[in-house]
Amino acid sequence: MTVEERIKNRQIGIVGMARSGMAAAYLAVSREGKPFVSDSARAELLTKQTDQLQRDGIPFEADRHSERLLQCEYLVLSPGVPPDLPILEDARHKGLPIFSELEFAFWVCPGKVVGVTGSNGKTTTTTLIGEIFSAAGYDTFVCGNIGRPFSEVVHKISKDGVAVVEVSTFQLEAIADFKPQVALILNLTADHLDRHGSFDKYKTLKYRITENQTTDDFLVLNRDDREIMSDNITTNARKVFFTTTDAADAGAFVRDGYLYGKSNQEESRIIRCSDILIPGPHNLQNAAAAACVAALFDIPAPTIEKVLRGFPGVEHRLESVGRVAGVSFVNDSKATNIDSVCWALRSIDTPIYLIAGGRDKGNDYRPLIEYGKNKVKGLVVIGEAKEKIFNALGGAFPVQFADSLEEAVRKSFDLAHPGETILLSPGCASFDMFDNFEHRGRVFKAAVANLKNGAHKNQTVSN
Repeated sequence: MTVEERIKNRQIGIVGMARSGMAAAYLAVSREGKPFVSDSARAELLTKQTDQLQRDGIPFEADRHSERLLQCEYLVLSPGVPPDLPILEDARHKGLPIFSELEFAFWVCPGKVVGVTGSNGKTTTTTLIGEIFSAAGYDTFVCGNIGRPFSEVVHKISKDGVAVVEVSTFQLEAIADFKPQVALILNLTADHLDRHGSFDKYKTLKYRITENQTTDDFLVLNRDDREIMSDNITTNARKVFFTTTDAADAGAFVRDGYLYGKSNQEESRIIRCSDILIPGPHNLQNAAAAACVAALFDIPAPTIEKVLRGFPGVEHRLESVGRVAGVSFVNDSKATNIDSVCWALRSIDTPIYLIAGGRDKGNDYRPLIEYGKNKVKGLVVIGEAKEKIFNALGGAFPVQFADSLEEAVRKSFDLAHPGETILLSPGCASFDMFDNFEHRGRVFKAAVANLKNGAHKNQTVSN
């Protein structure tokens, strides 16, 4: 079936009015499809979206998911839509196909696709790959779970362009034909267990990124990750590995303090590891992953080096937001699982006051004891998970409770001394108190700015 036949004149149910759902609706319209957009949120919370849909003549409903969705020929889901909604169960019973927005956008993408998934580092690595491809002269579009939907940009992509797509398990739950030319699995740790139920189910969904790949495609894997290596992932694609050890058979590796890449069996020394701008051992892995993908496209080492020397990282991921009275503040709001918090603790050399908490995702917080010992001087917890965190960690660290992130910043600042760091690395989802992790990070930065404007420790304030 052609792309035109899949969309043109088809009645398409779009479930969810978040950015991805809206982008899918307008992609359908651009291909002469007939979308119907549905969201169960209260209408007063969706006025921006509903005003836009009404203005453009696109039918919609709010406050419910009605039987009208079941009159459509298939459904397209925003990533945040739970798969167990009653209306989706009814659709399955009726035999209606259900696709993710990722799948829907893929149908119309004429260019190459690099798909990046994993538990941690997706946004950094996706952005870094995009920067390298852009520097190499490719018409590059960074999109997906990174905040810019695939459907929003796919109409701009030419047959010579490259979409570098951050891919989540939520999106992979409902794919059919999605097939990146290069699929990358960075690492695997327990995450989203509140939605997926078990780590095995979570891993199985991650591995769907390669299920449609052929021998013409590549699956890039982290040789340093125990879960990836122990599972021996089944794929038709050609496996290529990256590592931060010396392994000359890998596509990217580290030798004598330098990052190397391999293209067509030729090794190229790219950069001294200490010259990579983004800090931390996890970011060395991210740099190796990006270099490995770039080498598959024969991007020269000097181009990769230039980007790695200048790439500052991404907002809300170990983002330095300045100092107040000699105390450093780091915004790691994107750390929504425990492994990510552990990486953050490893990346900071000063004593730390950690702000954590939010909506629990089925986490085991106890690994923080090992990574935080002799480093974390205190913990301020917020959100729905604060009692669970206290029960897990209260015997290891001094713990205080806060009712808001602003209060947590103030309490941490009262405890901290010059030369120490206040780290927001929640280890939890944000949706109990914030719209998303970006909103949480902005609130943190605003609270730090307020301290700068009225710091009550009479010492130097700097950026």
